[in-house]
Amino acid sequence: MSERKDRVVGKAGATAPATHSQPGEIDRFLGAAKQLAPLATGQAGRLVFALDATMSRQPTWDLACSLQARMFEVTSQSGGLAVQLVYFRGIGECRASGWVGEPARLTGLMRGIACEGGQTQIARVLRHVRDEAKAVPVRAFVYVGDAMEEDVDALAALAGELGLRGIRGFVFQEGHDPAASGAFATIARLTGGAHARFDVNAPGSLLDLLRGAAAYAAGGREAMLRLAGSNTAVKGLIAAMDGGHR
Repeated sequence: MSERKDRVVGKAGATAPATHSQPGEIDRFLGAAKQLAPLATGQAGRLVFALDATMSRQPTWDLACSLQARMFEVTSQSGGLAVQLVYFRGIGECRASGWVGEPARLTGLMRGIACEGGQTQIARVLRHVRDEAKAVPVRAFVYVGDAMEEDVDALAALAGELGLRGIRGFVFQEGHDPAASGAFATIARLTGGAHARFDVNAPGSLLDLLRGAAAYAAGGREAMLRLAGSNTAVKGLIAAMDGGHR
């Protein structure tokens, strides 16, 4: 399986000004992705791991960086996991890495990225997931964020497309922003996925959610059921998926 080089995701729009990344930071990100070894995961399930990297997100970004390797632990019985990192920040910057089959390499990419102020770009993330799935099979995506500053109807239309393609969205929200809650719940419902909140001060809450999503990406519902056991967070994800329209 050949690697996919990381790249800019979609377009920010005709009026979006240039980004304000720190000198050399993007070059380091691109360079790191080019060093990724080709995946050795065979028929590994694919999970797009998307995060809001605007300024308010630095604590959660650091938390996700420390936890992401644990996603891979629950997928060995289901053929493994390949993850693609997608993030947005600043004014119009949204990028995707290549597909990564080793947690250490994903950690290395994430540690090279600092959060930067800007507006949400969730629509670009959803379009990217849709377009990526045309080239390789994608079973699910995770989106982690705390805000929504876009047209919710446009997000719903994109989520509906993903749902029709069988791509489940696991949308994990920090905080209780009402606009974000409504939009995130809509995305989850239309993709047949799940929306859940987590507390950045309780790392285990996000870890359980990430592990549940990873299990689904690698082995579908059966893998989630095996993981659930006494894990209330994963049980909650399954219940949310069962309560949707699919």
